[in-house]
Amino acid sequence: MAAPLLEAEQVRVDDAGVPAIDGLTLATTGEHVLILGAPRALFEAASGVRGVAHGALRVRGESAREALRSTHIAGAPLDPAMPPAWSARKYVTWSARLCGHARASAAELAKDAIDRMRITSLADAPLARATPQMRRGIVIAAALATGAPVITLEDPLVELPEEQARALARVISEALADRAWLVFAARMPLSSPLALQADEALVLSRTAVAAQGAPSELAARERAYALRLHGETAAFARRVAERGGHVGGTASHLTVDLGALTTRELMAIALESNAVILELWPLSGAFA
Repeated sequence: MAAPLLEAEQVRVDDAGVPAIDGLTLATTGEHVLILGAPRALFEAASGVRGVAHGALRVRGESAREALRSTHIAGAPLDPAMPPAWSARKYVTWSARLCGHARASAAELAKDAIDRMRITSLADAPLARATPQMRRGIVIAAALATGAPVITLEDPLVELPEEQARALARVISEALADRAWLVFAARMPLSSPLALQADEALVLSRTAVAAQGAPSELAARERAYALRLHGETAAFARRVAERGGHVGGTASHLTVDLGALTTRELMAIALESNAVILELWPLSGAFA
């Protein structure tokens, strides 16, 4: 049985000396996975380019840093700087070369990646002329050209017009069909080709997993909410359960399926329990 695509045990990742993630524990079960609501630091740590200050973060059973060094994983960050005079072909080829591939094999890997991402007709034009949609496709092609079996992507659809986002998502889902992948995004429309191809989604609430399962199942939980609490959280969870709600999660980061309860009643239960609801948001919102 293969090790989880991504596994975290009490992980802390710092950003400029401040914890961006602290105490995160998770284990994926799918091969095409959406990680929704995570800070950028988790994408960087999972891609092996940012260190873990505490705990263990593994990709296929090895540390993310080691997975990067051994080219078992490659990341496609959002809108990195690119040499404007280079062509897409040169950029993608050098991605393969820097991973240790010889000149001839790097050229073949680059050609295959460029073809997969459907940027062949513009592959020799200067990057300065590339549109945002094409630039994101080039970055993903560069990750593919490494030959890594696992690809991490920082939401390549963000801020693109809807039609362009859908078209790019379709190309990505087809190009990465034979690779395992992790897409890190704030949210992902359920109708996106990436969400349709994903076999698992994890919705994070700060440093806790608020929900995990098939995207369609999580999106259907319209009366499920993630909460961040302070105060008498055990009393709050007990009262919610007594009134027909279903409570999960950790003491400070709960998930509540309301059942017949309303959000107004949830607020009232918090008041009765001497608990303060600091955050309340619907899980289905991650797929809006």
